Amino acid sequence: MRGFEPGGARIIVILGQTATGKSDLAVKIAKKIGGEIISADSRQVYKGLDIGTGKITEKEMQTIPHYLLDVANPKKQFTVAQYKILADKKIKEVIDRDKIPILCGGTGFYIDAVTKGMIFPKVPPNKKLRKDLEQKTAETLFNILKKLDKDRAKSIDSKNKVRLIRAIEIAKALGEVPKITEATPPYKFIKIGLKVPEKTLKRKIRIRLRKRIRSGMAIELYNLRKAGVPWKRFIELGFDQKYIALFLQGKISNKEMLEKLFKSNWQYAKRQMTWFKRDKEIKWFSPVSYKKIKIYIENKL
Repeated sequence: MRGFEPGGARIIVILGQTATGKSDLAVKIAKKIGGEIISADSRQVYKGLDIGTGKITEKEMQTIPHYLLDVANPKKQFTVAQYKILADKKIKEVIDRDKIPILCGGTGFYIDAVTKGMIFPKVPPNKKLRKDLEQKTAETLFNILKKLDKDRAKSIDSKNKVRLIRAIEIAKALGEVPKITEATPPYKFIKIGLKVPEKTLKRKIRIRLRKRIRSGMAIELYNLRKAGVPWKRFIELGFDQKYIALFLQGKISNKEMLEKLFKSNWQYAKRQMTWFKRDKEIKWFSPVSYKKIKIYIENKL
């Protein structure tokens, strides 16, 4: 069967910046080659965060199986190490059914964890330390990490409090954040990157944000709050959840919320591309080049 010749099963990876059409392409490819889709999105893992994370709908799935959506409680942190365990398991299950796994998403760290076979240090949560660190700003946390481990500080997102806290937690437990080791996975990865011009991407981000707001993004978050998710958890999640939470608490105006939503999404898109540019295995395409992408994949399988 195509995709399962000697040398390891073939796994397709569809990645790129936010709002570039990754999910739509993954469904088209899956229907063509007999694939099943495994999400690689660090916020779509959470139950109830549907509109606010752009989670694909059942109708949009077009009967194609999707995995690793809605697998985590939004009240609790979900780590990349947890993701990798679930993703590795699901990949094997898909292959065992003689289907082709399609890893699809924009979280570069999740994708690297799977495609590079990352092995993460085992350090249990330190609740007391976390409680203390949660009160600090991202800038303060970043400075703390720099003193503990300069190497880890160079590679981490300096504005992501959750990752900064975890890095500090590991550094304090082990003396420093150990270099993440890698073990070559028994698969061959076909990496497809979607890229659009900056002006076009900005327009797509604005259109998508307006659509989400009209669809009830704020109501969705309000309902999660009523279900017991604390305000500080939304702040930790960042992006859309952070600024909608601030708006619902009356801490920013509607105009400020809209401005900050666009700015945070655009900044995230730039960070995504910075991350992906490091991977020379990615073959870049325009989202409208479906025929070229299909031919490229078929030649690689």
